[in-house]
Amino acid sequence: MSDLGFILRKTRLEKKISLEDLQEVTKIRKRYLEAIEEGNYKVLPGSFYVRAFIKSYAEAVGLDPTEVLNMYQSTNPSPVVEKPVVENIRKNRTSVRNTEKLSRWASSVMFICFILLIFGIVYYYTYKNYKGTPADEKPSQTQSSRITTSTSPATGTNANSIPNASSDGKVAPLSTATSTPAPTPTPPAVQVKFSSTEKGVDNYTIIGTANLDIQMKITGPCWIGVDTISEGGGKKTLSQKLYNSGDTEAFNVAGSAYLNVGAASALELTVNGTVVPVGDTPNPKRVQLNLQKN
Repeated sequence: MSDLGFILRKTRLEKKISLEDLQEVTKIRKRYLEAIEEGNYKVLPGSFYVRAFIKSYAEAVGLDPTEVLNMYQSTNPSPVVEKPVVENIRKNRTSVRNTEKLSRWASSVMFICFILLIFGIVYYYTYKNYKGTPADEKPSQTQSSRITTSTSPATGTNANSIPNASSDGKVAPLSTATSTPAPTPTPPAVQVKFSSTEKGVDNYTIIGTANLDIQMKITGPCWIGVDTISEGGGKKTLSQKLYNSGDTEAFNVAGSAYLNVGAASALELTVNGTVVPVGDTPNPKRVQLNLQKN
């Protein structure tokens, strides 16, 4: 036991302080406190911790820490070689930092490669579709030349063979070409167009037919009046009736017509195959169908 350790231990015992109490006060492990009392400083982590522990010990037992440290310095002029704790910590930190940098670099490289792969796939399929479309739409020049050389435009026979030649070498007279009949003109489709709304009446113009084919489907209780309109503008009652849900009605009128609907939302109106909207509210509605003959 060193002189310094003897003094520290003697003072501690005089003040009736156990090593456990001293450990609780200084927060220094008991085995380090015992090493200081025995003068076995090699057990401590390093010279810095030796001085710090001795100072804490001296303060805890009521001694002057400066005098105690001077006594330690005089008895131990050469500092105890510190254990490479700090160096190991630095090495560990450096290793962790290098590992983190390598991980970040690898993640960045993988992300860039993934982006390039996506662009490559998109470019491949775009280029493939672009190169393949013209070939599908247009026949090749070789096929066109084969069609031209194999068939004569005038007779429909082989251009290299002799036209109308029989098996004995004699040329037969040319047959008269059959004329293609002119196609029958397609009648114009019926057009039902909204023209205007005047004085609460929706006007529709019907073109391309000689008669009005009016089809009515009733979806609720509704009163409907149907009038025919002469060329001078006069009206003549064709029908006035109260309909119930599920009823249907059809009219074939050779001229214009006028409809007075009591509840617009209860009527589904079709004129020559075209749906004419009359509204989706249970309010009265008036519709005039103007037939325009050619």
